Amino acid sequence: MKQIQIALMTASLAVLSLSSFAGNKDRIGQAGAQELMINPWGKSNGMAGANMASSTGLESVFLNVSGLSFINKTEIQFTHSDYLSGSGIGVNAFGLAQRVGESSVLAASVTSMGFGDIERTTIENPDGGIGTFAPQLLSLNVSYARAFSNTIHGGFTIKTISETINDAQASGMAIDMGIRYVTGPRENLKFGIALKNVGPKMNFGGGGFTEKVQLDEKEFTLTQRRQAFEMPSTLSIGGSYDIYLMEGASDSSSASGIANWEHRLTIAGNFISNSFGKDLIAVGVEYSANDMIMLRAGYLYEDGILDIETRTTAYTGPSVGASVQLPMGKGSDNTVSIDYAYRFSNPFSGTHSYGVCLNF
Repeated sequence: MKQIQIALMTASLAVLSLSSFAGNKDRIGQAGAQELMINPWGKSNGMAGANMASSTGLESVFLNVSGLSFINKTEIQFTHSDYLSGSGIGVNAFGLAQRVGESSVLAASVTSMGFGDIERTTIENPDGGIGTFAPQLLSLNVSYARAFSNTIHGGFTIKTISETINDAQASGMAIDMGIRYVTGPRENLKFGIALKNVGPKMNFGGGGFTEKVQLDEKEFTLTQRRQAFEMPSTLSIGGSYDIYLMEGASDSSSASGIANWEHRLTIAGNFISNSFGKDLIAVGVEYSANDMIMLRAGYLYEDGILDIETRTTAYTGPSVGASVQLPMGKGSDNTVSIDYAYRFSNPFSGTHSYGVCLNF
C-alpha cells in the first residue's frame, strides 16, 4: 500500500507540473543545446521513444534513467547514427554501466555529434580557400539508478555539455531525473515519469565575438554582446504493457523448437511536454521471440506533423527497428546484441542507427 501511495503521489505531482512545462509553440527556437533532444541509441529509436517506461540499461539514460537499475552486472554499448542521411551529420554514443551493489547501478556515457569539415569563409574571403573547421557537440553523462523495492525504481543523470564551432565555445550543465513503477504478475505493467535537461542558461564566448578596430590611430578590441540561451527542458509520462504468448510449452520434441520459445508483445506510449516546442505523443510496439529476435515499430506525433508547412521537425513520424541478441556461449547469461533502427524524415533520407551491446 505504501508503494502504491508513493507512485500515486509522484504521478499527481507530475500532472500538476504539466502547467509549467506545457508545450509552447510560441517559444520554438528559443532554447539551445538541441542535441540533447536527439536520441542516440538504436533500440529506443526503433519505437520512436515510446518505451520510456520499459527501456532498460544504457538505452534508458536518454529516456528514463531509472531503467539503469535493471542491469544484471555490466553493460557496454556503442551506437552510430547517420543522422538525416545526406546531411553529413554523424552521432556517436558510447556507454558503460556497472552494478555497484545489490540495488544500485552507476553508468558513464558520452554522446558526440559531428558535422564534418566545413569551408571557412570571411568577409575578405567569401569563397573560402583558407582552410576548414569542424563543429562539435559533446555531452558527458554520469548516471546513478537504484531499485528502492521490487516496484519502485529511480535515478538521475548529471550532464556536462560542450559546443564548439571554429573560435566560439559554450559549455553548461544539466540534470535528468526519472522514476518507474512496476507491477503485474510478471512485472509486465510499467509506468514512468522523467524530467530532463534542467539546468542554468548557456552562453557562447571566445575569439569569434571580438574584433580589432582602428580609431584615431589607436587600436581597440570590441566584444559583441551575446544572449544566453536556456536548456530544452521536457517532462515525460509514459506506460507500457507486456503480453506473453505461447508460453509454458515444455515439449522439447518439436522439430523446430519454436513451441518452446516465449513470445512477448510490448505496447508502449509516452507523452512528452516540451517547454520550448510542441507537445509530442509517441506510441510503439515491440515483438520479442525468446529475447533473441526483436522487431519494433513506433510513431511520434506532434500537432501539424502531417503537413510540411506546419511540421517543426524533419521527422515525419514513423520508425522501425530490429535486434538480434545471442548468448556468448552455450548456457551463458552473457549476451551480445546487434541493433538497428530507422526513422523516416522529409527532407533528407531518414536516420539510420547501428549499435552493439554487450551484457556480462
